Amino acid sequence: MASQWDNFLGNLGEWHGSFDALDASGAVLSSTPSVLRLEAADNNTLVHFSLKRFGPEGRSGAPISETQQEYRTLGRQVVFFASGSFCKGSLQVAPGTPFGAEFGFIHADRRHRLVQLHSGDGQFERLVLIREHRAGTPEADCPALTPDQLQGTWRGTAATITADWPEPECSEAALRVDAVGPGPWAFELSHGSAPPQSISGQHGMLTLQWLPDGGYHLAPNCITHRQAFMVQAGWLRDPGHLDLLIRDYDASGAWSSASWLALRRDQAS
Repeated sequence: MASQWDNFLGNLGEWHGSFDALDASGAVLSSTPSVLRLEAADNNTLVHFSLKRFGPEGRSGAPISETQQEYRTLGRQVVFFASGSFCKGSLQVAPGTPFGAEFGFIHADRRHRLVQLHSGDGQFERLVLIREHRAGTPEADCPALTPDQLQGTWRGTAATITADWPEPECSEAALRVDAVGPGPWAFELSHGSAPPQSISGQHGMLTLQWLPDGGYHLAPNCITHRQAFMVQAGWLRDPGHLDLLIRDYDASGAWSSASWLALRRDQAS
């Protein structure tokens, strides 16, 4: 079984894209073109990271900011899966401290990344959507996701990595979505040894938003270190394939596990 480092190396390359800041309603506040490079060295034991962001003139102009970093190991806050997809985020919810989670999906020459941010008082605040393609390949976003595209049953596999055990637990997975139209929505999710989970927006405690490039995000409107919760993002990379990334937190606000689900539409649904 490949290590998380090997899975990380699946993201090597030069990625052209944009960072779109969204407010709590999903409206685009700003869009910043970007170039991100991940380059391996020392027989793949070192990875150079660089990120350039550009102004209104785009990538043909001078960057307005540049960040560089080197990696020889991965921190506990990030988990990489076999596809190269990953999620990372806060390890502990703490009063007065902002909370964040990032979900990174990858398929072939495209990446779809989403950052969820909660403020220091636990309130859901905003999103950053990052759409990327490898340099030299066509820029090909998926259509904006709509509820009817997910309606029905999805089946596939799940890989779950817990906070105290770095090897993934692999299992069958299923997702049932009832989300047609602007009315109440419901998700029924099962994977691994955990009991099936039913979640809905009927009581207004969760935010579900449909996003550009085939994405969605699901998170509590307010988080606390006194109650268990999960944050989730999905990417419909094509009409028949849905990927999910989930981070679970326990009743003390500590990160407990991360899961990646690779699902296909059940044609019988």
